[in-house]
Amino acid sequence: MSDEIVHPTIQDGWYREISDMWPGQAMTLKVEKVLHHEKSLYQDVLIFKSTDYGNVLVLDNVVQATERDEFSYQEMITHLAMNSHPNPKKVLVIGGGDGGVLREVVKHECVEEAILCDIDEAVIRLSKQYLPGMAVGFEHPKSKTHVGDGFKFLDDYKNTFDVIITDSSDPEGPAESLFQKPYFQLLHDALREGGVITTQAESPWLHLPLIARLKKDCGEVFPVAEYAYTTIPTYPSGQIGFMVCCKDANRNVKVPVRSFTKEEEDEKLRYYNSEIHKASFVLPNFAKKALE
Repeated sequence: MSDEIVHPTIQDGWYREISDMWPGQAMTLKVEKVLHHEKSLYQDVLIFKSTDYGNVLVLDNVVQATERDEFSYQEMITHLAMNSHPNPKKVLVIGGGDGGVLREVVKHECVEEAILCDIDEAVIRLSKQYLPGMAVGFEHPKSKTHVGDGFKFLDDYKNTFDVIITDSSDPEGPAESLFQKPYFQLLHDALREGGVITTQAESPWLHLPLIARLKKDCGEVFPVAEYAYTTIPTYPSGQIGFMVCCKDANRNVKVPVRSFTKEEEDEKLRYYNSEIHKASFVLPNFAKKALE
């Protein structure tokens, strides 16, 4: 078949995620059909249908989301922040072009406006086409979308948002600046009093020195800076973490200040609950020591 899409990461019907960011290991997924491939202005965008994980979004040869397990990441990065704020009305998502975080943000009735800023229109456009269960976030009446650089966007806002969630790719390529201290200062300044951020913060199995640096940088900008993690099979090492930071020195982000009702947890959520909120900050000894 001449019209079949080929991609260097796919051989013998298997996608392989090989990267210097996780040396000596690779996650593989069996491919049923390649649905789309393009080079956007910023990155290589691949979407394929896998045999067991549904549709998969890959940016620069790194899996960003699969239909089967995305909820773990989206729910945790969102609700750890949202439920650490007593009344979040105005929320900003940096990155998150698949719409998954937006979908979670608007589950909170108190939200009046949720703005998403992603640099790559291709991710937004293709997620609407191939990941409709995530892109549903874009359709909500409280959602607004801005295509552009999150760094520049933040520069225009001071003392505006209650919660800011940075759903970025790894610190190589377009998202590199989102892991540096000046970015956290911008986040801090764009938050209202008592504001909260979460940001994608890698896995303790692979990136402990990076996480230690992130925690130190965040701790110099925010009075409260804690690391939490979630489990997710299709991310390297099956685990991904978040920095959860707050402008209010007296707030304990490890314990939710708001929670969903039991009915809401059952109906709206597949991973997050108030117990797992607390548990996600409990680290194994090797990680705890490295981050002290």
